[in-house]
Amino acid sequence: MGRWWPAALLGCAVAVAVLAAAVECAVTYDKKAVMIDGQRRILFSGSIHYPRSTPDMWEGLIQKAKDGGLDVIQTYVFWNGHEPTPGNYYFEERYDLVRFIKTVQKAGLFVHLRIGPYICGEWNFGGFPVWLKYVPGISFRTDNEPFKSYINWAAKMAVGLGTGVPWVMCKEEDAPDPVINTCNGFYCDAFSANKPYKPMMWTEAWSGWFTEFGGTIRQRPVEDLAFAVARFVQKGGSFINYYMYHGGTNFGRTAGGPFITTSYDYDAPIDEYGLVREPKHSHLKELHRAVKLCEQALVSVDPEITTLGTMQEAHVFRSPSGCAAFLANYNSNSYAKVVFDNENYSLPPWSISILPDCKNVVFNSATIGVQTSQMQMWADGAASMMWERYDEEVDSLAAAPLLTTTGLLEQLNVTRDSSDYLWYITSVEISPSENFLQGGKPLSLSVQSAGHTLHVFINGQLQGSAYGTREDRRIKYNGMANLRAGTNKIALLSVACGLPNVGVHYETWNTGVVGPVVLHGLNEGSRDLTWQTWSYQVGLKGEQMNLNSIEGSSSVEWMQGSLLAQNQQPLAWYRAYFETPTGDEPLALDMGSMGKGQIWINGQSIGRYWTAYANGDCKGCSYTGTFRAPKCQAGCGQPTQRWYHVPRSWLQPTRNLLVVFEELGGDSSKIALVKRSVSSVCADVSEDHPNIKKWQIESYGEREYHRAKVHLRCAPGQSISAIKFASFGTPMGTCGSFQQGDCHSANSHTVLEKKCIGLQRCVVAISPESFGGDPCPNVTKRVAVEAVCSPTA
Repeated sequence: MGRWWPAALLGCAVAVAVLAAAVECAVTYDKKAVMIDGQRRILFSGSIHYPRSTPDMWEGLIQKAKDGGLDVIQTYVFWNGHEPTPGNYYFEERYDLVRFIKTVQKAGLFVHLRIGPYICGEWNFGGFPVWLKYVPGISFRTDNEPFKSYINWAAKMAVGLGTGVPWVMCKEEDAPDPVINTCNGFYCDAFSANKPYKPMMWTEAWSGWFTEFGGTIRQRPVEDLAFAVARFVQKGGSFINYYMYHGGTNFGRTAGGPFITTSYDYDAPIDEYGLVREPKHSHLKELHRAVKLCEQALVSVDPEITTLGTMQEAHVFRSPSGCAAFLANYNSNSYAKVVFDNENYSLPPWSISILPDCKNVVFNSATIGVQTSQMQMWADGAASMMWERYDEEVDSLAAAPLLTTTGLLEQLNVTRDSSDYLWYITSVEISPSENFLQGGKPLSLSVQSAGHTLHVFINGQLQGSAYGTREDRRIKYNGMANLRAGTNKIALLSVACGLPNVGVHYETWNTGVVGPVVLHGLNEGSRDLTWQTWSYQVGLKGEQMNLNSIEGSSSVEWMQGSLLAQNQQPLAWYRAYFETPTGDEPLALDMGSMGKGQIWINGQSIGRYWTAYANGDCKGCSYTGTFRAPKCQAGCGQPTQRWYHVPRSWLQPTRNLLVVFEELGGDSSKIALVKRSVSSVCADVSEDHPNIKKWQIESYGEREYHRAKVHLRCAPGQSISAIKFASFGTPMGTCGSFQQGDCHSANSHTVLEKKCIGLQRCVVAISPESFGGDPCPNVTKRVAVEAVCSPTA
């Protein structure tokens, strides 16, 4: 998942520690909120990790976050990127922390760093699961003196830096004063600060979940996320950080693990490629606007809680500045009609309505009035690539081993994480008199390993492969062993895929061939090879020769020809050149035809790929009821990850070098560079949809009736080219499967075409006047529409 040990700070305009500039605002806290220059604030924050995107993306990402109603950008400081080896520091390109902070500052937002400028500081206890403290036999328990000593030391160290701002510890209820304890999770309404004079802060409101190779895509409905945030605010919460707001990409070998994918999309409001995800982005934006309308009341008084029904209640903030109310329906199955302050309200299941004046509903967490965008990956007629191949030489492995020793060594202790690959090589002598050589039962080889993948070679020929799983990293290989009389070379290629980062004593987990390694079926019975002499070779020949930067063919012999498409040779390097596609759409490589390996473009590592098919439960998803990561799954029976983000800033206009290392074999001719863009946009809005503009007009005493509207917007560079569906009345279904209901205006399609065709965005009022008449008087009507987005000519 990517947890990092260094402390984190919440920032105010500039990074003091990094930029050596003065802090321009005073930051304190009380029981209600973080206070900036003496003023309490409700702060919305979003996690955007600068190494998981590229510098040319930062300005756009931050602007979209600001447009979404955020006050703060939060990021981890990836210290293993800044100090890859002891004493050698790196603050360039994707790790240019100063540039990232300046970009946030330029946008007028605060920075929440896990180490850097200051509103609050955070000490993240390395992803240490809180439940471990209560497991018998685990040394870090709350009643254990070393644990208490560590927590106290961390707090004293952080406060002692003299930053002049508050510090927080996430997921640590024992955080000592003056450090604020905070909450991480899908919900935090049950959380309370450990002292009555500390504010309630939610440092990770999970927008989705990370993805593992072989697993499904985990999606969190925005209705539930908005419900969770509103529920936290109505209890008195004043700081919410979305983890993630933009997840991005685990480039290179940076993915946590094992089994974490290159994509770290996280179902975030801004997707992996930097495009807004609708309706998540805009629905949360409306939530933020609604909460900000209530801000003065929320930070001034504690709520009065009134029961409205068996599963309904009101949280009311009555202050000198005004009255604000949150009406909640916790029933996950049915609507609730409630009476509040002598007014009737209808609350959808599992939802909260926000009333900034204790009268008018301006937002309901379960009622979406913004568009839904559907995305596509398309090749744009790109020409196929001409591929060359170089086969990794297994036979030459023992020529210059890194080291030779008796017995099996742990993989990470040997590689020091310099490569995913470690070869274990040994020799076996076979007598000509063995029965299996005379037509007897063939030999078999059993190997026990731990990690991600194990490939077994005998005399340079692949015998088979085995894999660990997300649930069990133990690999048990048992396959045929095609040995011959005389000396035979056994080469075991162990493949790691990300370092473990959470679990009980994960620092003791072994990776690599742990043994035993046993030959079965010899005249003597079984022969244990575990404690004989083994040689070790780190990495691949291609890695050592830096194949990703080779322009010519003098160093290695590259093969060409049409047979490449049918080639199933494992451990092969492929290279091709391509031109940069026109336009500015985000790009990705379609690797669905390949097996497993790694990708480089112009020397930059795109990351690991693996066409592992998702196994899970994709029977549907409801926003109602308590959400957990397994609840809303997608992609069953499909590759967990098929497309791999290619940043445009890594490309040159012509002759871009693409290098692929393939472990299992595949069809390289079907690799394609594709564009990601919006394919269609949908909206489904009721004429009585909660409306902030309507509330603002009524609050000023005017009588104008502000109608709800349908807003449609294609991506920049696109326009609406067709209306696939339109209905003013009582349409049914969802985006992509709308149908006319019993009530339908015959003018619907014509009206939407006249208003929208040829435009990037359009707005249509939901009223009989807009559609030339009322198709069903005295019935609450809606407009449902699906529009096609195409590149603007």
